[in-house]
Amino acid sequence: MPFDIHRPSFARAQYKFDMKDLRREYEKRVLEESTTGMDPFALFRSWFEEAREQEDDANAMSLATVDGRGQPDVRIVLLKDLRADGFVFFTNYDSKKGLDLEANNRAGLCFFWRGQERQVRIQGQTKRVSTSESEEYFHSRPLESRYGALASHQSEPVPSREILEERMAELKDKYGDHPPRPETWGGYVLEPERIEFWQGRPGRLHDRLLYEKDGEGWRRMRLSP
Repeated sequence: MPFDIHRPSFARAQYKFDMKDLRREYEKRVLEESTTGMDPFALFRSWFEEAREQEDDANAMSLATVDGRGQPDVRIVLLKDLRADGFVFFTNYDSKKGLDLEANNRAGLCFFWRGQERQVRIQGQTKRVSTSESEEYFHSRPLESRYGALASHQSEPVPSREILEERMAELKDKYGDHPPRPETWGGYVLEPERIEFWQGRPGRLHDRLLYEKDGEGWRRMRLSP
């Protein structure tokens, strides 16, 4: 008889708790219009600096994309720059995320900083950064990371770990301390149209402030939790 994950015996065998009982109260901070201003980039920088001082991987963010069939996908990437036009990350253009963005350049980002009980959600359109910017960032990375980008055909099947390591060793023999940036590797900037700031509050009556692009500026509104 095949396993049925919905059978009570299976659930009891896997867990010694009830997932419905997993909860916590959020009560550290508040989010009020009187202290946030009308510039979401300034507010994000303020929140990010607090997170960076208190949490590991504060620049880790979920990146959501949609492929040409309408199938959404999400993964963690790292924020590498915050510019006047948006949020910058780097990847392989031939990876799953790169192909998704080629088919549909609209995407979403989400930061969650548990220690601050905060979340930031961002929606907008993406475009590739300049080749010179990709070159500059690539050559600032640790040597092993540069070789990792060069050796990996990201998202493609690979027969074994050993194949990757052999490919890496061959490239190191070939290029020494100066591996070139792969033409298929570079950056994207997500230009935001919506930025929502979420602050956890007691009783699930959370604070949510949404900034929407409005011409050259932004309009702000409070959302129900």
